[in-house]
Amino acid sequence: MELLPVEVIGNILSRLGAARDVVIASSTCQKWREAGRNHLHTLSFNSGDWPVYRELTTSRLEIIITETIFQTSGLQNLSICMGDVDEFSAAPVIAWLMYTRGTLRYLLYIVRTTPNVNILEKCGRQKLEVLVLGYTSISGVEPSYQRFPCLKSLALHSVSISALDLSLLLTACPRLEAFSLVNPDIAMSDAQATMELSNSTLKKIYVECISLDKFILEADSLDCLHLKDSTLEIFELISKGSLKHLKIDDVSVIHLDIGESTELLEVVDVSDFTIMWPKFYQMISRSSKLRRLRLWGVVFDAEEEVMDLETIAICFPQLTHLSLSYDLRDGLIHYGLQGSSRLENVMVLELGSTVINELFAQWIGGLLERCPHLKKLIIHGFISETKSREECQMVASFTASIVRLMRRFMHVDVQFAYQ
Repeated sequence: MELLPVEVIGNILSRLGAARDVVIASSTCQKWREAGRNHLHTLSFNSGDWPVYRELTTSRLEIIITETIFQTSGLQNLSICMGDVDEFSAAPVIAWLMYTRGTLRYLLYIVRTTPNVNILEKCGRQKLEVLVLGYTSISGVEPSYQRFPCLKSLALHSVSISALDLSLLLTACPRLEAFSLVNPDIAMSDAQATMELSNSTLKKIYVECISLDKFILEADSLDCLHLKDSTLEIFELISKGSLKHLKIDDVSVIHLDIGESTELLEVVDVSDFTIMWPKFYQMISRSSKLRRLRLWGVVFDAEEEVMDLETIAICFPQLTHLSLSYDLRDGLIHYGLQGSSRLENVMVLELGSTVINELFAQWIGGLLERCPHLKKLIIHGFISETKSREECQMVASFTASIVRLMRRFMHVDVQFAYQ
């Protein structure tokens, strides 16, 4: 250990991350203390790392963080996430940012601060590449394209910001690739809640817990779009057709438009979503490169709008992973299994139902017949804790049907995931 270069020791301390562990380890000897002062590049203060953090007063926490940060030089990654702290004072927070901003590349700051600190102003035009902010107010963003010249990832959690400032913020990041927006308080300038965001370099966007009348996203290079737990009347994506991953999870949207250029789509994952199937299918029907399709807990807008296997097999010939779970009714099962085209490349099949009965078993059997090269079948279902005699009989009958299927398709690995 004595022969280790001081720079290597600095890397070892940086891998610890948690500030308390770093302080303890760096007290090993003089050489390790020197490494902590001059070669430490990662430091994290998280209330989950050490229970004692929750017992300390806010002022005491501020002193500990200040002393620890000021004993280092050249910090590149700084995380401060104290969920149990009411709020920090602005003065020490400004001191931390001013001391580290010249070298900082990663900043995570999720703590309420009084009065509010304009972190964007303190860290702008620096080397920052990743910025995660929470429980803060963002205002007065300057329309400057060089505000964050190096920023590649931006995440905003429970922030208060106007639609205009958010739009200006994205345009001020000429190299931004990933953007996350969770539970924001967005102020609108007019009666109609319309938000327009534009960034030509953006590749991934994650949006959760928002409620808007209209959301327009212009991102020519977008690769991944994930909408979750949101209410939108209109969502429009303007892109040059680079989208590969589309995920919609528990979203209420009246009009969804992801553009006509969806040829590169490889993953479509839709769950807990009321869907107008003909319109949605029209959007993704050109996705001949689709490899994973998931329609889970989907409610179709009309009874006859069930996605049939014939459509899947013809339009998505490269599909390898198929997951389906929606309302099963006798007439709809026969409609969904119509046709004779096979899913030649499907290796993994996930099927789910809220009711474990013979209808579900019949559906599973029909799908197995259409997947000649299937390797794994995962059956999802729900079984109540208090089962009536009738329910027990239905489960027993279903189990017997599945056993018969397993004997016919012995090459398939069958797994059960019951709740």
